[in-house]
Amino acid sequence: MIDFLLITLTALLCGIGVLFSAFAFSGTWIVLAAAIITFFAAGFPTPGTLIVFAVLCIGAEVLEALAGWFGVQKRGGSKTAGLAAIAGGLLGAFFGSMLFPILGTFLGMLVGSFALAFLVEWKRLKHHGHAAKIASGALVARLLILFLKTALTLAMSAWLLIGLIQA
Repeated sequence: MIDFLLITLTALLCGIGVLFSAFAFSGTWIVLAAAIITFFAAGFPTPGTLIVFAVLCIGAEVLEALAGWFGVQKRGGSKTAGLAAIAGGLLGAFFGSMLFPILGTFLGMLVGSFALAFLVEWKRLKHHGHAAKIASGALVARLLILFLKTALTLAMSAWLLIGLIQA
């Protein structure tokens, strides 16, 4: 009975983590929390796995934070526009979540990254077409990282649940 409850709780937390990741929240951390709970309740996973999960969570957050910058740089934008994409993503996510909880965070992050990078490049280049091309790099990079982060959360969840069931 306790095994069933633990597996159910872990599956629920992992599912929430995947959903959170898909909407640009930190779902990897929820899966790490599920892993910590199962470690103390069932002795699985190992402490080494918990450390690997923690490093993956930190890495995913760093990549997500820098995604807009990487995207702008890849399209030939300035360092200032890259920083603007980072700031725009954070501001957009914050204000978007205030207007439309959950979905607003995701949309705000995308719009904010694009908008601030676009404004910086438009001011620098005086050409809206090229500025839009550069700013779209922030948008594409943010979406790519979102998909990768969701895939990472799914992989962590699958590994944890399969291992827990087999333990």
